[in-house]
Amino acid sequence: MSPLIIGLLIAITTVVVLASGIPVAFGLVAVALGFLAIFDGIESLTITGELFFSGLADFTLVSIPMFIAMGAAVAASPAGGDLYGALDRWLHRVPGGLAISNIGACAIFAALSGSSPATCAAIGKMGIPEMRKRGYPAGLATGSIAAGGTLGILIPPSVTMIVYGISTGTSIGRLFVAGILPGIMLTALFSAWSIFYAWKDGFQAEQEHQELNLRQKLEQAARVLPFLLIVAGILFVLYGGVATPSEAAGVGAMLCVFMVAVIYRMWSPHKLWRILSSSTRESVMIMMIIGAAALFSYMLSYLFVTQSIALSIAALEINRWLLLAMINLFLLVAGFFLPPVAVILMAAPILMPIVLQAGFDPYWFAVVLTINMEIGLITPPVGLNLYVIDGIAPDVGLPQILRGALPYVLLMVLGIVLLCFFPQIATWLPDLFFG
Repeated sequence: MSPLIIGLLIAITTVVVLASGIPVAFGLVAVALGFLAIFDGIESLTITGELFFSGLADFTLVSIPMFIAMGAAVAASPAGGDLYGALDRWLHRVPGGLAISNIGACAIFAALSGSSPATCAAIGKMGIPEMRKRGYPAGLATGSIAAGGTLGILIPPSVTMIVYGISTGTSIGRLFVAGILPGIMLTALFSAWSIFYAWKDGFQAEQEHQELNLRQKLEQAARVLPFLLIVAGILFVLYGGVATPSEAAGVGAMLCVFMVAVIYRMWSPHKLWRILSSSTRESVMIMMIIGAAALFSYMLSYLFVTQSIALSIAALEINRWLLLAMINLFLLVAGFFLPPVAVILMAAPILMPIVLQAGFDPYWFAVVLTINMEIGLITPPVGLNLYVIDGIAPDVGLPQILRGALPYVLLMVLGIVLLCFFPQIATWLPDLFFG
């Protein structure tokens, strides 16, 4: 049987297994073990344990639970409320200013937490009721939060960027820097749509606030500033070559936990245990997927599937932009059904040689891939952000939340198009700092 036929069987089997609802890690292991046993004999399974744990032997992986702990500390604190309140104080006179406050708070909180669902939960609990109280349509209120939450996997420090860097052998510091300007671009596009929506529907600047002086506007922002300085410090030591990602993540996690304890007086063992237990659960889930993906990748390579797909695509005499469109379509569909980490671990090693051969920058491609994953976070059936928002505002209903998020999905597609025409949006900063 040809490797391409085997690859097709693997793809169909993987979709069926994962669609059954089984955890991603267990599903990948089951498919890998099954195909190895069928095509290479049962004795080939003797090395699977070693392969699984070898996928976790990279020291850089230490940074993942550290960044997750950093995000869990911020997410467990009232930092989201302070951030949201501070932006609302500055932007309340702007038409659609509350929607912009939501998106801005999501963007900054996403950088602090690194988690899209956590961002939606933290900002959405305050932002959605407040927007609806002030007369904003439910679709705009929920859609802006769902879209803003997706920025968590693009704006550094991003766990998905770390996973991409490990699976492709690219610099994590350079990946972080590559995500900054595209993250700002998407935030600006989301804000612009919110302003246009407000203008189109005749919203006036919210006048419910009394006029605030500068001291009152700055007092709430001051509580969030230390966390922003931590993120800025992490980026500085990474692109400055001062520390490795693991070292920067460890220090960042320790400082965030300390800041949360000091600023918000979260000293109790119960609150600290909640932070540690939630970060442990998420870290174990991601590590399990990484180990399973290592075994899955070995199976694909051993059965010559990966190489055959790469050679077949390379042999196609098609325009490189058409090739990129096909890759984007594949990533978009994959993101509908699988979480970002799983898609990156499964697809990045296969796609990287193809992308490089076509002459595309690997760091630029990382940003394009991540935006595709962002779209997957607000589109069914996975659509994690949609379900978080539905839990916050159950009376709105999932169909209306999805309709509200649709314009932001189109803006993400526009973001990918802009990156294709102007790749410097993703490559300029990395080239500036790293050469």
